[in-house]
Amino acid sequence: MSETRPAPPVARGWQVDESRRMAALDSYDLESLRNSAGLKQITDFAAALCGTPVALVSLVEETRQVFLSRTGVDVAETPRHTSFCAHAMLGDQVMVVPDATLDPRFAANELVTGDMHIRFYAGAPLVSDDGVPLGSLCVIDSVPRDGLTPLQEQGLRTLAENIMVRLRDSRDAAAWRAAENNTRRALVDSEDRFRTLADTMPQMVWSTLPDGYHDYYNARWYEFTGTPEGSTDGEGWNGMFHPDDQDRAWTVWRHSLTTGEPYNIEYRLRHFDGTYRWVLGRALPIRDDNGTITRWFGTCTDIQEQKMALEEREVISHELSHRIKNIFAVISGLISFAARSTPGFAPIATDLRERITALGRAHDFVRPHSPASRPSAQQDSLHGLLGELFAPYHRGDVTTVKVVGDDIAIDDRSATPLALLFHELATNATKYGALSTAGVVELTVTRGAERAQLHWVERGGPAVVAPAQGGGFGSQLIELSAVRQLGSTVTRDWRHEGLVVTIEVPMAAFSREHN
Repeated sequence: MSETRPAPPVARGWQVDESRRMAALDSYDLESLRNSAGLKQITDFAAALCGTPVALVSLVEETRQVFLSRTGVDVAETPRHTSFCAHAMLGDQVMVVPDATLDPRFAANELVTGDMHIRFYAGAPLVSDDGVPLGSLCVIDSVPRDGLTPLQEQGLRTLAENIMVRLRDSRDAAAWRAAENNTRRALVDSEDRFRTLADTMPQMVWSTLPDGYHDYYNARWYEFTGTPEGSTDGEGWNGMFHPDDQDRAWTVWRHSLTTGEPYNIEYRLRHFDGTYRWVLGRALPIRDDNGTITRWFGTCTDIQEQKMALEEREVISHELSHRIKNIFAVISGLISFAARSTPGFAPIATDLRERITALGRAHDFVRPHSPASRPSAQQDSLHGLLGELFAPYHRGDVTTVKVVGDDIAIDDRSATPLALLFHELATNATKYGALSTAGVVELTVTRGAERAQLHWVERGGPAVVAPAQGGGFGSQLIELSAVRQLGSTVTRDWRHEGLVVTIEVPMAAFSREHN
């Protein structure tokens, strides 16, 4: 007996036009975004922001919902008739289901009664520029919850807007590729056919002679700028840029004219209403059979809304990181309070505070920063992170822990175990090893195809004696951070002249980009 499935839901009093929705979905280059690192960062952040084990970017198709990105689940799609997101995409706000078993829409849903065991759900709608509902960014938990905080709701909406930016970029890139092919054919057929094509594009289109003289703009350019036709020919176009962007735009454009490299730049362009809006300018050269440039064709795409959404996401990310930093400070304060109340706890408290401080430095290094607070070292740099961690161990101007060799890209996932690992090694060297006297440590990083070697060598300290079997809490902490979290192997060589530690780390453990 076939299963009866509910009809597509109704939103705001109008019936969803499924053919229009399918056409809208088809206009995006979804394959270029499926399981992309950029979307994975968004679902990872959404899950962390809302404290849920699962976060999904779900697009609702005719018979199924597909997950462009997913955190916390392996399944790539589910039938549409089970979709919570098919409801969430029709609203204006974040849809929150505190307990799905108490909601008549979902109580009998197989995602609630089955293995996924959905109880809590919150979804921010993904809606196209012309109001077509596409899906949602959702977070899911297997236990009921009261709801989301205002910050979490705002964060979900901001992340959903960022997803739409990426979807629009994929559509624009596909349109750009199609337009480039169409433009080439139009040039072969006739100039009139090219102008007809350009005038139907949503982007502003322009072309220049090989020397960069602008001799053509499509109708969108004149609609956007409000300038009389022909008034921006030649070099007149540069006067349309924001004064602060003119020199930079000229420099990039001259470089492309000189080298033949593609032109790609963001700048502020004067709108017909007198304001300046951010646009993305792109251009490619057209060459003849001998490779000589015969013409340049370019586009200007209005990206003002995307810019604003990215800035808002930056504010949310910065605020969340700031609160996490405050948590480290609170925990350290609680430990100090406990130590004062229980004097016997003081030595342990000191060690705990130092470890928490190391974690705080690692978090502060990789967290989102404003231009004013950003560290001087590159934030995805292993050398940069280690420099921050080892700075407290230097003696005045003497660098007691020297990091040499290859640099490796890291991210927020690996920063914590790396901080714990090397804080423990440096602390032990300060108490018992080379740094307890006038000695030094050299850490050599050697990058391989699949694994990296981190070689820790202590010199100039007291004679080394291997400890008794078993090891203390510090050794267990190294085991936890290096072996369990990073998947590494740790080898210690208790040489008389100084401890040598060799750590083999899979490249995939440092950063998602290595996966």
